[in-house]
Amino acid sequence: MRITDMTWMQVEDYLKRDDRAVLPTGSTEQHAYLSLSVDSILAERMAIESAEPLGIPVYPVVHYGLTPYFTAYPGTVSLRLTTYIHLIRDILDSIARAGFKRILIVNGHGGNSPAGNYLQEWMSDNPGVRVKYHNWWNAPRTYAKVQEIDREGSHASWMENFPWTRLAHVALPDEKKPMADPNHLRTLNPREVREYLGDGNMGGVYQRPDNDMQAIWDAGIAETRALLEGGW
Repeated sequence: MRITDMTWMQVEDYLKRDDRAVLPTGSTEQHAYLSLSVDSILAERMAIESAEPLGIPVYPVVHYGLTPYFTAYPGTVSLRLTTYIHLIRDILDSIARAGFKRILIVNGHGGNSPAGNYLQEWMSDNPGVRVKYHNWWNAPRTYAKVQEIDREGSHASWMENFPWTRLAHVALPDEKKPMADPNHLRTLNPREVREYLGDGNMGGVYQRPDNDMQAIWDAGIAETRALLEGGW
């Protein structure tokens, strides 16, 4: 269930019988021919579908993250590292203050990884609260399914092209783009990144059959739900 669909009284009642909550985190950044909100769409949907059968509340997705390398692409929004860490801290402080003691962060954007590193510090300041940080798309079982389907794919390629991230009015190229060199990318400024990547796809075909994507999604749901159910 979504916090958006609950009153504060319902949250208070829920906390009498359970103390788990989910916080999805994403970004607003270029994804070639896909939505600029791909990471947020996927993180929030993954969180909601994983938590729904368990009756665990899901907070609204954090739509903005760390993506300075894509700022030469219009529409991209990047927070400063200090801003982002403070944002995550304030959100976690509020969730914990309400009474939630077990929090799963379902992250949909690789650039947000500093928040995962920060959690040890936050938990040391908040004894009794446990937080898990879950990059859903490259968790072991989910990524194994990706590799089983196609070993060549990356940012803004088929790997992120789900029915709910593509745009109905946008045509996708029917080709396979050469894989970008990640080591070279790390040496470039935002303008140079755009020149190097062009449309923003970092390599691979632009779309695969929906049944392939559903298989990946199902693996992600199972893996994320398992984190909610145990290991706390």
